[in-house]
Amino acid sequence: MVYDREDPDTTAVTLTLTADEANGMAELLATTRLVERLGEMHRQVERLVSEQIPIPAGSPYDRRSLGDTRARTRTGASIVAVVRGSQVIASPRPDFVFQAGDVVVVVGTADGTTAVANLLAEG
Repeated sequence: MVYDREDPDTTAVTLTLTADEANGMAELLATTRLVERLGEMHRQVERLVSEQIPIPAGSPYDRRSLGDTRARTRTGASIVAVVRGSQVIASPRPDFVFQAGDVVVVVGTADGTTAVANLLAEG
């Protein structure tokens, strides 16, 4: 697209390129094909899942820290956030203390996230 000099939000001309032309233009501009890279990344991580796992009342980790779980070491999955009521705690630190009712956001393989769910429920 070519944008209007007077109004940079307005397209003055639109060009349609073939895949080969687009690749050539990307090379001329010294850029990479972002869509292709994202597609490749998706293929590499397609086995990853995210799960939201509640901390049940009676959990052995109720009122204990994230570090006490050793979740990543034990399961290979990562706890990336905790939802407490309307608050989201992104990237909780190892000293973060869980409470019953917290919802833990876990990323990993299906087996890893299931293992975290079992860990938080049963210890």
